[in-house]
Amino acid sequence: MRSMRKSWLLLAAALPLGAQAQYDLLLKGGHVIDGKNRISAVRDVAVLNGKIAAVEADIPASRAHKVVDVSGLYVTPGLVDIHVHVYAGTGMRGAYSGDNSVYPDGFTFRAGVTTVVDVGSSGWRNFPDFKDRVIDRSRTRVLAMLNIVGRGMGGGAIEQNTGDMDAKATAEVARRYPETVVGIKTAHYSAPDWTAVERAVEAGNLANVPVMVDFGTFHPERPFQDLVLKKLRPGDIYTHTFLDRVPLLDDSNRVQSYLFEARKRGIIFDVGHGAGSFLFRQAVPAVKQGFLPDSISTDLHISSMNAGMKDMLNVMSKFLNMGMSLDDVIVRSTWHPAREIKREEYGHLTPGATADISVLSLQKGNFGFVDVNGARMKGSQRLVCEVTVHDGRVVYDLNGITREDWDKLGRYASQADPRWDATIGGGSGRRAARARK
Repeated sequence: MRSMRKSWLLLAAALPLGAQAQYDLLLKGGHVIDGKNRISAVRDVAVLNGKIAAVEADIPASRAHKVVDVSGLYVTPGLVDIHVHVYAGTGMRGAYSGDNSVYPDGFTFRAGVTTVVDVGSSGWRNFPDFKDRVIDRSRTRVLAMLNIVGRGMGGGAIEQNTGDMDAKATAEVARRYPETVVGIKTAHYSAPDWTAVERAVEAGNLANVPVMVDFGTFHPERPFQDLVLKKLRPGDIYTHTFLDRVPLLDDSNRVQSYLFEARKRGIIFDVGHGAGSFLFRQAVPAVKQGFLPDSISTDLHISSMNAGMKDMLNVMSKFLNMGMSLDDVIVRSTWHPAREIKREEYGHLTPGATADISVLSLQKGNFGFVDVNGARMKGSQRLVCEVTVHDGRVVYDLNGITREDWDKLGRYASQADPRWDATIGGGSGRRAARARK
């Protein structure tokens, strides 16, 4: 935490009664990192009616109903995690279309994440249930990639059933829900042929969306090199880049040249950390040699969250401690993934964009990070989420910096009072000011 904070007026009480402020919320004095707009500097960020209204060097506090001092902190677009499993509540044992998934809201906002993509937990048969059960009830923005298997990630024989890999039916559902479905996923396929990949790509072509591949079991009959050099299209995504079975390094511990060739083809390499897909002995040499992931993601599920992965900020912190710059880590957790899933309205702080914002602190100290084999890497820095703003509303506040001190509230004022509540944007500050008068 910062040792000293400027005495900004945090609430609208400074405005004269009836005064018309220009903005609902002003985050003042933070270091803005916005990769799309090439900003990495101290800037103020203003929000109005759930949208980014301005990003400028000095916006007067008098123009906003609520001003929050974020000096000494980093202000970034809301984080975009494009590999999670959140199809919870079905009761299916041992399945990502069930008990292996988590409800998103318990894990997103506290890590600065405002948008997630569930990748393949559901397929064309059960996506409507997933949408009703989770997507439509979540405060987190939940998008989805459809599994090429109609029943999704049901485990075991369900995921090996090529008879249920229907490219046309998958594409039809993707086209029916364009606001939510952003891609096609194939995962866990164990046979030594290309059926799952080829049908996923066929569905991707029919629906005009990218394909993400978890290669499942590796076989000499279907070399990984052929996947990224021949089978996938430019814009398609390979996840689990630092999995131990990926032929990433040669016998001299150098990154293999075909990977750079695949990247030039337009193949995207995503982290997809998970509980079994990230090793330091793969990642550290690759990062040192300049083979950085295109996007950082968690593969969030019940196993990974309680093991070395933990959450999005922990994964991002690993790459910081492997030598990546903070700007590189942020852009690969915001703008890059948004662009990869063709949702370019997210992942940046352009005026007019949805006001999804993460306010992060960068702690210094002695920390430890663990990979999926239980190996530890020591580190000296760690990212922590202080505040998350989603659609212009404060949805998470670690230390209450958007709140007013208890002894300054009026006798009848309450933080539970919707007239005051900092989580309600679009002019709530105006109603709060009047309530306190």
